[in-house]
Amino acid sequence: MTPIAVLLALCLAGCCMQSVIGANQYSRKFDINYENNTFTKDGQPFQFISGSFHYFRALPQSWRHILRSMRAAGLNTVMTYIEWSLHEPMPGQYSWDGIANLEKFIETARSEDLFVILRPGPYICAERDMGGFPHWLLTKYPAIKLRTYDIDYLREVQNWYNQLMPRISRHLYGNGGPVIMVSIENEYGSFSACDQQYMQFMKNITEHFVRDKAVMFTNDGPELLRCGSIPGILPTLDFGSTNDPNVFWRRLRKFLPKGPLVNAEFYPGWLTHWMEPMARVESAPVINTLRLMLNQKVNVNFYMFFGGTNFGFTAGANDIGPGKYGADITSYDYDAPLDEAGDPTEKYFEIRKVLIEHFGDPGVPAPAPLPKMSLDTVWLERRGSILSKHGRTMLSTSVITEVQPITFEALNQHSGLVLYETTLPSTLNRDPYTLTIDQVHDRAYVHVDDVFYGILSRETNVHSIPLSIGSGNRLQILVENQGRINYNIPNDFKGILGSVTIEGTPLYNWTITTYPLDNYQYMENFINHRPPADEEEADDLTAAGAQVYYGTFVINRDAIHDTYLYTHVWGKGLAFINGFNLGRYWPLAGPQLTLYVPRHILKKGINKIVLIEYQQRVQQPYVQFIDKPIFN
Repeated sequence: MTPIAVLLALCLAGCCMQSVIGANQYSRKFDINYENNTFTKDGQPFQFISGSFHYFRALPQSWRHILRSMRAAGLNTVMTYIEWSLHEPMPGQYSWDGIANLEKFIETARSEDLFVILRPGPYICAERDMGGFPHWLLTKYPAIKLRTYDIDYLREVQNWYNQLMPRISRHLYGNGGPVIMVSIENEYGSFSACDQQYMQFMKNITEHFVRDKAVMFTNDGPELLRCGSIPGILPTLDFGSTNDPNVFWRRLRKFLPKGPLVNAEFYPGWLTHWMEPMARVESAPVINTLRLMLNQKVNVNFYMFFGGTNFGFTAGANDIGPGKYGADITSYDYDAPLDEAGDPTEKYFEIRKVLIEHFGDPGVPAPAPLPKMSLDTVWLERRGSILSKHGRTMLSTSVITEVQPITFEALNQHSGLVLYETTLPSTLNRDPYTLTIDQVHDRAYVHVDDVFYGILSRETNVHSIPLSIGSGNRLQILVENQGRINYNIPNDFKGILGSVTIEGTPLYNWTITTYPLDNYQYMENFINHRPPADEEEADDLTAAGAQVYYGTFVINRDAIHDTYLYTHVWGKGLAFINGFNLGRYWPLAGPQLTLYVPRHILKKGINKIVLIEYQQRVQQPYVQFIDKPIFN
């Protein structure tokens, strides 16, 4: 049997198929009328007007409010990606609760009178770490060729779909649910492999689960349909504002002579990387293009209608800039019609006006901005370095020795920091001498004997640093993962790749200490279990490495609102409130100076805040909570 036949046989043997469908549901069908260039719902022409909202970018307590605001704008559909890494963070360990409760999201959308379009990938891009792939694929299969007809990759996709698709099945339109469409892969035409055998596998496995209970589709840029489309599957386009959409539709018609026109990603905003101006898209061209498409009976999905937040370590990166790397900011505001907090913008009301003109009033009142709050200044105290004896004991998860540096993935570590240490040679005769790391992914904080000397950066293509002979004997390189590339190049290993050299001579025999920073209980232990006085005094002199700052603040009110953590006096690092990882801050680079703080993680009474500052000793360690975001 061929690999495809073997895997599909596994699928047939190992999957729980949907329960028997009641006779009253057989009339439900979402389909395509090719001759009339339209979708049909239960036999009647149907045009969807959709907005992208990724459930994993907002807390579940906010889902209903955001979905209702989308319906109030005149949308009749919501589109979301499904993030594999969220649901299977480690092999065979699945999560379907809280922010990962996909079925609750679908059910909530339905209760708000919205149809649903699902994009399960398995690659989603989405400006998420590794494009939504779980990091452990690179741990388990270091040579894996993602998004190709690679047997190891296909096996893991099969296992994942066996878990995911039975959960989706009952929500498909033909089975009585709100899901009208399901995508196959994601913008595959942009991927250099152009592996049609792989795309046929993805068609077969998706078709096995979806059957005729929803419409399957692909999506690509207008010039990328050759590798991204699949014979027999509806192709759709992704494009932003234009004065002449027909230029793009003519390209599509070469692959789809008849059938409904779909702009699956119509961009009312755009993404932003650190060290860039905040992306802004004017409303006028968006509205103009929208009118043109609606007059052509085009089915439109706004990407994004609500962007939300890349909480924790979920933000990805792109292949841009001097070092061919640019990390995405924590905010995914996207200059979308609903802002990061879910509030309507001027763009929202302009879009709503157009949609009501075309489709009538949805019968849901337009939302008002939710109240925000400011709080008194909060002072934090430094609790020491993660590289101190106390920090190593409480915060590191493993210590190993290797002849050569190894990657985060070889250590089975998703994110955070890894410390590489070795002894400098005693025969140095150049002052200063040059330390070089062939490839650092992504940012290396270089210390010698606990003294900080400088930064090597993939973003800025800086790989060497001068050091003095008299600086000491112990080389310490603390490497930060800033997010795996999410677009086109998913195999983005982290840490030190290749060799570390002094004046061209490689260094060997490394001690490697891991700091995933993904378990807040470790942080609690670090803060609450202070070392003995003599050890604490010694640790206090350790200026090297990331410093942990801790504080508390009191909220004396019953009505708690969203707020924004203002980090302008800080350098670069990570912020937690009440154990919740808000994400990365980096005001030194900008443009994002505040982190969105959802009201749902705050409580009346005492709240705890922890900042892990990676690169500077903060002289006045305070933060402010303000009532508006700052993107400067």
